[in-house]
Amino acid sequence: PVTDHAPTQCPLPKMAAAAGAGGDEASGDGDRLLFNLSVPFPSVREAQIALGSLSPDSEPRKGGICKTLSVQGCTLQGRWVAHEARILRVSVGSFLDNLSLVLETMDRFGPPSTS
Repeated sequence: PVTDHAPTQCPLPKMAAAAGAGGDEASGDGDRLLFNLSVPFPSVREAQIALGSLSPDSEPRKGGICKTLSVQGCTLQGRWVAHEARILRVSVGSFLDNLSLVLETMDRFGPPSTS
């Protein structure tokens, strides 16, 4: 079974921002940008399936961005730390495209069986 992935260590920005709607937040200190995303699922199992489907996609760039994914309860948590807004935008956009495909696939096949 898919389990929570231990997040890798990303450098923390010096300035934090207040959470926006849905718990998403973005902030920056002029040197690094931070974006957090929370995606609720109907069950822990579905959140773990999404994590397992999205985790193999590592960032193609070797520097400038760090992405971590984890599951907390029924929620998929994503965290990005980047040095440039453009890199952050591309990474988050790509993740959202992949998340959309995962959600459509899960919806098409229905809830996971308990067996």
